[in-house]
Amino acid sequence: MAEPDAHRRRRAQGALETRVLGALHEAGCAVTAGWVRDHLAAGLAYTTVMTVLGRLLAKNAVTRRREGRSFVWLPAADEAGLAALKMRRVLDGEQDRHAVLASFITALPEGDERLLRELLESGDD
Repeated sequence: MAEPDAHRRRRAQGALETRVLGALHEAGCAVTAGWVRDHLAAGLAYTTVMTVLGRLLAKNAVTRRREGRSFVWLPAADEAGLAALKMRRVLDGEQDRHAVLASFITALPEGDERLLRELLESGDD
C-alpha cells in the first residue's frame, strides 16, 4: 500500500493547536491568520488555520480583535495553559468529579504527586 501524502497524514489531536499557539507566542504581537499560515510553512489551507484559531478561541486560549476588515489574534494562554484548559474540559465533562480526580491522583508517579501537593499547599497557579 502506498504511503499517504505527507500533507494528508492525520495529526495527533491538539498538535496543530499547539503549533498555532506557538506561532502566536513567537510573533510577540497581534497577527492575522494569514501570518500564522505563512509562519507555519506547513502547506495548510487558510480555512484550516481559521478553524484551529476558532477552536482555540472557544477554549479561551486566544483572543482576537477586529483590525480593518479582518481579525488579528493573540495568545491568551501558553502551552501549559492550553493543556490545563484541555484537562479542565475533560473534568467538566464527567459526572463524578471526585472519582475522576481521585483516579488521576492515585495514578500519578510519586514525584508528580509530591509536586501537586506542594502546589496545592502554596496556592500558586
